[in-house]
Amino acid sequence: MSPLRLTALIYAVILAGAAALNYVPGVVDSNGQAFGIFELDLFDDALHAASALWALIAAALGTRASRTFLLLFGALYLADGLLGLATGAGYLDFGIFTHGRLDLPLGFRILANLPHLGLGGAALAAGLAFRR
Repeated sequence: MSPLRLTALIYAVILAGAAALNYVPGVVDSNGQAFGIFELDLFDDALHAASALWALIAAALGTRASRTFLLLFGALYLADGLLGLATGAGYLDFGIFTHGRLDLPLGFRILANLPHLGLGGAALAAGLAFRR
C-alpha cells in the first residue's frame, strides 16, 4: 500500500473517531462540550462522517484518489482552522455565517481550532510531499 493510500486510510479512522466523539461516555461534559473546549452537534458529526467516508473511498480507489483527497481535504480543513483562529468561527460548520466574528480569548481559539489546523495541515503536507 502506498504512503498516500495509507495516510488516507488513517484519516478515515481519525475522522470516524471524531464523528463518534459525542457518543463516547466521558468525552462530552455536562455543558455538551467535547474535552471542555468545543461543542460538536449533529451537523459536525455528519461532516466528520462524510469526510471519513470520502477518505475511505479515496484509499480504496488508489494512490491518485488518495492524493486528491489529502490535498482537497487538507486545504478545506486548514482554511477552516485558520479562519476559526482569526475570527473564532469557521466556515465548514457555517459558524462564520450564523454567528459572525466571535470575541473569544486567543488561547481558546487555538485549542478549539487545533484539530482542523493539525489535520488539515498534515493532510496538505502529505499530499504535497508523497509522490506515486
